[in-house]
Amino acid sequence: MNHLEKENSVCAIIPFYNEEKNLTKLVNEVLNFVDFIIAVDDGSTDNSLQQVSKIKNVIIEKHETNLGKGAALKTGFIKSIELKTNYTLTIDADLQHAPEFIPKFIESLIVKDCAIGNRLHNQKDMPLIRRTSNFITSKMLSIKTSERILDSQSGYRAFKTKILKDILPNFTGFEAESEMIVKLVRKNYSLSFVNIPAIYTEDDDSKMKAVPAILGFIKVILTV
Repeated sequence: MNHLEKENSVCAIIPFYNEEKNLTKLVNEVLNFVDFIIAVDDGSTDNSLQQVSKIKNVIIEKHETNLGKGAALKTGFIKSIELKTNYTLTIDADLQHAPEFIPKFIESLIVKDCAIGNRLHNQKDMPLIRRTSNFITSKMLSIKTSERILDSQSGYRAFKTKILKDILPNFTGFEAESEMIVKLVRKNYSLSFVNIPAIYTEDDDSKMKAVPAILGFIKVILTV
């Protein structure tokens, strides 16, 4: 029986764009907790792809140009569905998500359809601008969905793979993650939150840019 035929197989999707300084370390750590990884190269121009392409149990999906995080996630989701996995995690490539929490996410899926990492339970290490924007977007999504959304911007998530076909994003940027929450609640799928640490470094150079992210989020609120 290979890793794609295991009962209750778990895969992690790691979308990445120019993450050569972090990617190998993250992939090796995540593989301690999942059966395999779908690594989606969203048009990287550095050596990220070369670093992970030969690691065992890593499946590579590649975009020739940078299409955005939402597009990269969608590519990974479609591959996970195709492989008939049981559980699908998403984890960011910038080392801001601690892989040792993966078992907690999978445990949550015993009774829920989706689990999202919640960093807002302890905000002392989160930059003020992130804290403020996350509070506002989470509050607005809570109002829109009539569901208490604790951390709308967290990319650390886990899903029962069977629900993904119903909540695939159409937006291609970071706003896709909010879009998926709206679709999930609208389809009456169950949602839980897993408390995780907020990990930021002094050289944090997040690829989420404030203005495009806010505009994208507003589009989600108005159109989804």
